[in-house]
Amino acid sequence: MIAVIVILVAVAVVLGVFKMNKEKEDYSIVYFSTGEVYIGKLTTFPDLRLKDGYILQVTQDPEDETKNNFQLQPISDALWAPKSLRLVKDNVIFYGPLMSDSVIAETLAEQIKE
Repeated sequence: MIAVIVILVAVAVVLGVFKMNKEKEDYSIVYFSTGEVYIGKLTTFPDLRLKDGYILQVTQDPEDETKNNFQLQPISDALWAPKSLRLVKDNVIFYGPLMSDSVIAETLAEQIKE
């Protein structure tokens, strides 16, 4: 009887984690050891996966060499255009959710409207 209760609790916890992971639709930033930066909808369980991703590219401002500009390139526009990226944890330096009022989040909101 106790084994059945333990199994039911374990199943409930696993289902709860999956549900939380699926409900999270915020954008996150992922910084890799190679220096590449990706932005997308990140899930962390059962592994790191990035959906609806963008590559953040930093370019020098042609008018002012002391400033940098950034571009968000959709991964879906790449020649290899995957549905999602499975990330190798050893190559990830850090990741975290974007603030809704950050420049990148506002840029993404504008791109999605178009």
